Amino acid sequence: MNGVLKNIKKEIESLQKQLDENKKLLESEGSSDMQVLIIDEIKALEKQISGLKVSLDSLSEVEHNIESGTEYTPSQGDINPNEVIMEIRAGAGGDEAGLFAFDLYRMYMRYGEKSKWKTEELYYSENEAGGIKMVSVLIKGKNVYNLLKNESGVHRVQRVPATEASGRIHTSTVTVAVLPKLSKINIELRSEDIKMDFFRSGGHGGQNVNKVSTAVRLTHIPTGVVVECQEERSQLKNREKAMQILNSRIYQLMQDQQVKHVSELRSEQVGTGERNEKIRTYNFPQDRITDHRLETSWHNLNAVLSGEIENVLMESSKIGTL
Repeated sequence: MNGVLKNIKKEIESLQKQLDENKKLLESEGSSDMQVLIIDEIKALEKQISGLKVSLDSLSEVEHNIESGTEYTPSQGDINPNEVIMEIRAGAGGDEAGLFAFDLYRMYMRYGEKSKWKTEELYYSENEAGGIKMVSVLIKGKNVYNLLKNESGVHRVQRVPATEASGRIHTSTVTVAVLPKLSKINIELRSEDIKMDFFRSGGHGGQNVNKVSTAVRLTHIPTGVVVECQEERSQLKNREKAMQILNSRIYQLMQDQQVKHVSELRSEQVGTGERNEKIRTYNFPQDRITDHRLETSWHNLNAVLSGEIENVLMESSKIGTL
């Protein structure tokens, strides 16, 4: 069984345990006010469990027979260590997830300014609350790939949203993906396996970047990988950049699944499709950041989100090897 399925089943089991405990607590609780809070929590847990079960049922282990001219084993030598494509997407939690996605994006960009990184925003989509649905940015800097590669995964935040009148703590998630910029190879993808859509670019604050359909969306049909680019005013240039990102995504999938051919890739994507394992929790009430892989915590959370993330990055960059 693949890692994604295991992680989802483990999360369902954890939520089900919380649900059972809440139901027992409801039976013994005499306070009507407390009962209302417990019922709300039960409904929220049931909704989360239902959503995870739908995702679990939708996973497919069917392999697609795609003819590809690319036959090699992905290696460190294929990667330009000084360039990455970082994608940040809001996950579960509605507007609050989008707002935290913006917080993470600002954190990385502020650290990048101090580190003299060069950044180029490739795609930006925001929600009605001013948060981020999804942002894609090209980052250039010395050894930036090795520094950021272990940021890929699910980042969880626990805090009281500004719109929460009762002061209840909400849990939301954001997915970060750090894709390598390939320096030596160009993965050969069949044109008939790629769906191409064009749409109008939209910038920050909902303003139109362009009144014509220059933004490009590419979908790799066999794996479901979707990439978008709107940075350039030329449709052709956006298409070229989108293809670069698609190559990087397919390459990353080949590494994750340890296969040599594009035709061997399995469609294992859930939701945003990245490494769907919780790697870090940002707990505002306790002013603590915890990396679950390192089993290490840091405090002064606001300073970290303001760009003081060097200690966190340096520690997490030591995790594993390619």
